[in-house]
Amino acid sequence: MTFDPDALDTLVLKIGTSLLSGRLAFDGHVMESVVKELCLLKQQHDINVLIVSSGAVGCGMKTLNLTQRPESLPDKQAVAAVGQATLMHYYETLFMTYGEGLHTAQVLLTLRDLDQRDSYLNVRNTIRNLFQMKSVIPIVNENDSTAVDQLRFGDNDTLSAKIAAKLSAGLLVILSDVDGLYAGNPQKDPEVPHIPVVNEITPTIEEYAGGAGTLTGTGGMRTKIEAARIAMAAGVPTIIADGHTPEVVRNVLSGTARCTLFQPGEAALSHRKRWIAFGRKIAGTIRIDSGACDAILQQGKSLLAAGVVATIGTYREGDSVEIQDEEGTPIARALVNYSSEEVHQIMGRKSHEIIAIVGGKSHFEIVHRDNLVII
Repeated sequence: MTFDPDALDTLVLKIGTSLLSGRLAFDGHVMESVVKELCLLKQQHDINVLIVSSGAVGCGMKTLNLTQRPESLPDKQAVAAVGQATLMHYYETLFMTYGEGLHTAQVLLTLRDLDQRDSYLNVRNTIRNLFQMKSVIPIVNENDSTAVDQLRFGDNDTLSAKIAAKLSAGLLVILSDVDGLYAGNPQKDPEVPHIPVVNEITPTIEEYAGGAGTLTGTGGMRTKIEAARIAMAAGVPTIIADGHTPEVVRNVLSGTARCTLFQPGEAALSHRKRWIAFGRKIAGTIRIDSGACDAILQQGKSLLAAGVVATIGTYREGDSVEIQDEEGTPIARALVNYSSEEVHQIMGRKSHEIIAIVGGKSHFEIVHRDNLVII
């Protein structure tokens, strides 16, 4: 599949830690090569480019002469704080050198910035305004220096997908040290088949994914597949490619790169549905019986208390919850109308019984169908 740069409004490109890591924890050779390509792309086409970049911890490790990744959260945050300034200096210098007037803007995010609807929209508006300046490349990263574990994206693959979904990007490219998805581990079995196109993320596709393994990285193929799931739901095609390949961006756009393309479905979620499904942190879990599953999945119904068989975790009215079947398989995400304590009290009950238990509510649905997204 080819992507015409003149028809491509926005390109989101994620540069993974493995591409920025060297013997001393940071290596800028791949960064320089990719920036050269992006500068040429901007000069020749009217396209918005956004980079989601790893590397803050690696830059900090190099500056501080550390040979091991810090383990405690305060140490990681301190090293990241040192590295963020260095990382942005590298990007700004490269874009000024090769971009003939291009500049960079740093955008640091935590999950809190996407959790509330107003701040979620504000992030999008800020990036859109940066695009309107024409000469600015937003560089997005998780705010490793301030984010606590409860407010972390966990990896920049997920962050890049959420940003691409938020912007309705024409393409998300995840650059790593692998040229896509394989039906196994190519390091152990060189004959394992490479998968060029994925039209649907099935349990089989999920089984192909491996784990993280680099000195400074937090992701792996599994996080890339989850990122692709988010982007596909928003109608954004996603490509995983090897960033070490010369002219990788040009080859991806021309369709000549060896990579894996994740094709989006025909119907993309609305921006509000994207926020419900992927913008908020999941506060708890509700498990439902087969009848409720059928009502939600096949009939587009709301979730009533009668179909709830279990509630897990502590959440408040308005929080985001994951809805699972009785076996624990996720089927949807939603904004809940009751607290976890109230759900525990009314689960399995008929609607006419609820008012006597938690009187004062104007609705009987645990989750209204307008606040539910099937995943």
